[in-house]
Amino acid sequence: MRAKPLTALWFFIFAIALPFSTNAGIAQADDVITWRLPMHHTTTQSPVYQHSIMKIVNEVKEQSDGRFVLEPYLAGTMMPGTQLFDAVRRGMVPIVHTTPAYDLHQVPIFNVVAGLPLNFAEVWEAAYFFKWLGFEDMVRKNLLETYGLRYYSDRVYTTELSLRKPVHSMEDFQGLKLRSSGILQKYLSSIGSAAEMIPGGDIYAALASGMIEGAHWGGVQGSYAMGFYEVNKYHLRPALNIAATDIWLINNEAYDALPEDLQEILHNALEDHFWPRTNQYLYQEEMELQRAIDKHNVELLTLPQEEFAKMQAAAIKIWDEVAEKSPECARAVEMLKQFNRDLGRIE
Repeated sequence: MRAKPLTALWFFIFAIALPFSTNAGIAQADDVITWRLPMHHTTTQSPVYQHSIMKIVNEVKEQSDGRFVLEPYLAGTMMPGTQLFDAVRRGMVPIVHTTPAYDLHQVPIFNVVAGLPLNFAEVWEAAYFFKWLGFEDMVRKNLLETYGLRYYSDRVYTTELSLRKPVHSMEDFQGLKLRSSGILQKYLSSIGSAAEMIPGGDIYAALASGMIEGAHWGGVQGSYAMGFYEVNKYHLRPALNIAATDIWLINNEAYDALPEDLQEILHNALEDHFWPRTNQYLYQEEMELQRAIDKHNVELLTLPQEEFAKMQAAAIKIWDEVAEKSPECARAVEMLKQFNRDLGRIE
């Protein structure tokens, strides 16, 4: 890791002079190629840094016998996390690990990638939707043709609420003071919650003071890492959504400049990463939940199926709004509806 952040001006000059931090033109088979890998995560202590970023970094280096090196940079050390999409699209960096939630306006299909509210009940459903029903292929085609980017889902995982007070029904959301963001904030507000956006660093204080009564920051692992269970004694399932909230993007010109064997190594590493990483995350969620129960006396709340059905029915209004954003969004929302129809949830 680089210890000192680059200024925006220096980074701009540096990036223009040496876009992919390797030889100009097509790299030769025996070149040692180094790619800078900025991300939106802010700490090396994050499970994502350890189990996603470094897993890929180490695998690519090992499989290439040291000929292909990915240098990870935490958010802010090279650029803010919110600038990653533009940087990789313009060729300032060859690869990024980011979240689609930052770029919903630029890339309409990211509204579905980042997770429509109440889209799935279980993680396996999201994995099936992405990998078997063709949604990820649709996203890849759109990103490559429109933005010159190669797309890979890191994993699919849950966004769940950590709460100070119990919730047993959709009606219990009325007036509930929640921290949220993006499309989930819009959804929670639509069902009667008082949902507001609070920066990550301020959420704990807002919970401790009683200013808010619940928040989401990923699933159990995110809530635990943020210290929510020191205040909140309830964790709610099913998830608000299940999505590919972390993704990899590669500039296609940079990819094409790689020797073919390194292209294959990188592609296979990212493609094969999805299934074990999703499965690992599920295990880690249950392990952390048990730790929260044992250490902080957290109680797991599970909404009955009929309450999930009511909440999903309310969410479909937002799905329809997203469908109007682009033809790809319309296709994806119809796929999602059909998937839920097949499972007998909606008509």
